[in-house]
Amino acid sequence: MKHPKIPLAQTVVQICKLKQIEEIIISPGSRNAPLIIGFTNDSFFKCYSIVDERCAAFFALGIAQQTNKPVALVCTSGSALLNYYPAIAEAFFSNIPLVVISADRPHNLLNIGDGQTINQEHVFSNHILYQANLTEENQAENEIEINQAINCSKLKLGPIHINAPFNEPLYEVVDKISEHLKIIESKSEEVTTDNLSEFASIWNSAKRKMVLVGVNAPNEVEQKYLDYLADDDAVIVFTETTSNLHNDEFFPSIDKILAPLTDDEFRKLQPEILLTFGGMIISKKVKAFLRSNQPKYHWHVGVHKANNTYFCLDKHFKLPLNQFFKELLIENKKSPSTYKENWKDVKLKRSSKHDEYLKSIPYSDFIAFDLVLKSMPNNTNLQIGNSSAVRYVQLFDINPSLKVFCNRGTSGIDGSTSTAIGASTTTKTQTVFITGDLSFFYDSNALWNNYIPSNFRIILINNSGGGIFRILPGHKNTNNFDTYFETKHNLNAMHLCDMYDFDYIAANSKENISDALVNFYEESNSPKLLEIFTPSAVNDEVLLNYFQFIK
Repeated sequence: MKHPKIPLAQTVVQICKLKQIEEIIISPGSRNAPLIIGFTNDSFFKCYSIVDERCAAFFALGIAQQTNKPVALVCTSGSALLNYYPAIAEAFFSNIPLVVISADRPHNLLNIGDGQTINQEHVFSNHILYQANLTEENQAENEIEINQAINCSKLKLGPIHINAPFNEPLYEVVDKISEHLKIIESKSEEVTTDNLSEFASIWNSAKRKMVLVGVNAPNEVEQKYLDYLADDDAVIVFTETTSNLHNDEFFPSIDKILAPLTDDEFRKLQPEILLTFGGMIISKKVKAFLRSNQPKYHWHVGVHKANNTYFCLDKHFKLPLNQFFKELLIENKKSPSTYKENWKDVKLKRSSKHDEYLKSIPYSDFIAFDLVLKSMPNNTNLQIGNSSAVRYVQLFDINPSLKVFCNRGTSGIDGSTSTAIGASTTTKTQTVFITGDLSFFYDSNALWNNYIPSNFRIILINNSGGGIFRILPGHKNTNNFDTYFETKHNLNAMHLCDMYDFDYIAANSKENISDALVNFYEESNSPKLLEIFTPSAVNDEVLLNYFQFIK
């Protein structure tokens, strides 16, 4: 087996191997040649070659999102590294482990006018957990830094950056590595040691308790604790599509409940205790509600950070969820309450009005999402694009067997397709990606990828622009709104599909969509894309009128 001759490259590669980092996403270059030689010549590693660094980083993020294990990114020097930044920010806020390894020029060749050179050290300072700035001279210190960086990514679940300077010649190889390295074991993350009996007493006596769940991995909470919450008349559990929690007693589609409420009804819904766990919350309406109607207590559970989203956070329990529920609910007492029962009636009425509304509206985004979500096969891995796509999905009751993911750390549209494709490579279960047109065309280089499974599916809702900007508050009739906010266009995905060997299907009516979906998820030799065209002039009215109709 061939190894890079440069000792620093050997050190980086060997420690990654000792730390069991198997997935390596490589973007081509010359300065990173020693790393490429080291990773690609060792059969332990599964290496991918993706040219566009922004796509490569989101692809890696998709893999790490599914496996919950660090995935390494390898790039050359210069601006290549900066293209990782959007995915690094997403990983930072979503607690996804990424190991960014950048090749660099030695210090004596920086700031002298050489090409493909920038100041790479500390370049991700605001959105990184650990920065290991290596040197060519001090191998012992390099080993410590690499170990600590990777340990940090594993323990704290987030991105770290290893910057490695290499001098020429870059392509020389040797048959044996210089030395056998030892790994530094990671220390366990500190967890809360509070006695929860005091909090359990407060919990048991409260008559209005709201559990609000953000982005949450599937099967994160043991069923017995979910059943307990569902069986408590004093508890309302609000979930989002990305929460991956389901129970007939829970309250999904938060905006469907909240949007039509009066001020008096909001006051009646105000909880005494707000218990939150999971990541970011999508619903702006629930944020506004809880900021205006603050609970007496807001407790957040999770071993990582706690966001003071509602400006009233008073306790962060740094505990795994199941351990927290085991200790909180150990006394198993419930206070008599009508809190949940009253809102169950509201939920039923909203659901009935939702179905009634679907029968009364013209063909639009709303109709398209209804048809698509009803068609989804059981146990599908559903990836959703940001902006209007994820907000539409929030309004529907989805198949509880689906596993749902979305880049909600920064809520950007920039890498949703790449993330979905990365995620699809980790499983034989079918991955379906629902996206809007701006997000899809923005990240079209995601399709420049040799690893897309044939069972991967994209459903592209093309309303010829950024439809969400017609839904958000503001003046829609300002000069150049179409150009600078909505960004109207006449693009379609047909030629992209032809170039990247996707089967392409188009639909522009309710009947077309239904017909196209009949065989869409079946086995095929190539991945498929269904492009659904909807009328941009109708969509915003249909959505805004929805909240009036369901009152």
